Amino acid sequence: MLYRRLGRTGLQLSALSFGAWVTFGRQVGRSQARELLALAYDRGVNFFDNAETYNNGEAERLMGDVLADLRFARDSYCVSSKVFFGAVDDPKPTQRGLSRKHVIEACHQALERLRVDHLDLYFCHRPDPDTPIEETVAAMDTLIRQGKVLYWGTSEWPAEAIDEAHRIARENHCYAPVVEQPQYNLLHRERVEREYAPLYERFGMGTTIWSPLASGLLAGRYNDGIPDDSRLAQPGYEWLRETVLGSGRERVERVRHLAPIAQELGVSQAQLALAWCLANPHVSTVLLGASRREQLEQNLAALELLPRIDAAMKRRIEQAVG
Repeated sequence: MLYRRLGRTGLQLSALSFGAWVTFGRQVGRSQARELLALAYDRGVNFFDNAETYNNGEAERLMGDVLADLRFARDSYCVSSKVFFGAVDDPKPTQRGLSRKHVIEACHQALERLRVDHLDLYFCHRPDPDTPIEETVAAMDTLIRQGKVLYWGTSEWPAEAIDEAHRIARENHCYAPVVEQPQYNLLHRERVEREYAPLYERFGMGTTIWSPLASGLLAGRYNDGIPDDSRLAQPGYEWLRETVLGSGRERVERVRHLAPIAQELGVSQAQLALAWCLANPHVSTVLLGASRREQLEQNLAALELLPRIDAAMKRRIEQAVG
């Protein structure tokens, strides 16, 4: 496994990490979760990502039970949660958002579900237009000073809001966000490569990347339709299907152009897309979301391809998908 510092912090995360979005509590039950977490940990993965909203807290509960069962040394891995959407259907106003009340109460609930006494990373899952950034920064600072959170960050915040959070933290001697969790893949590049570019140098922000395979699209999983066991076929994720596939076949056809390059290199399309993502020096870690052992093993092997993704190969891959 390759380890990278999370931005300018001293925290070193595995370049490939493991996330519970969509899969845990839906596609993945307890025995599968145990097998996947054990495999990831044995291969050097030290970061497990979660959120209050994933299956309304059940993903955190399942992950917490399995981590406790596996008895990994707590100081050998990192675990995260995210706050914003809430952990219940149709949440009350105080059960969602980034108010001081919800940020702190959601943290306590995540600690209980994950069965840990602190979160290594705690993300503001989206910006909250109804809460002043000053209030959210202060709440995160409180949790860090209490030892319940070690580092905090944002997810899919606009660059100007992250910049504002840093200004507020600096002026009020509070802990500032050190990491952003954005979507980043061959079909979704603008925010990570352009919008956030000033943040890496100015604040030393790290990134924990979600959807590096565009929910399986870049792996070629939907070339012949949507498999019944895929995340795009899950009830309640119709919005994701529309986002990933669009209204026609144009995105699928673009992705087909990766196949000849993958075949030439002797790897899968998924490994090619993951290695491309890892080649960005501003990527701290890439989240994998496998639901099967063989899928996770294949994706972890993308690290072996990384040394072959030089500037010329990067250009060729990018031109292939337009």
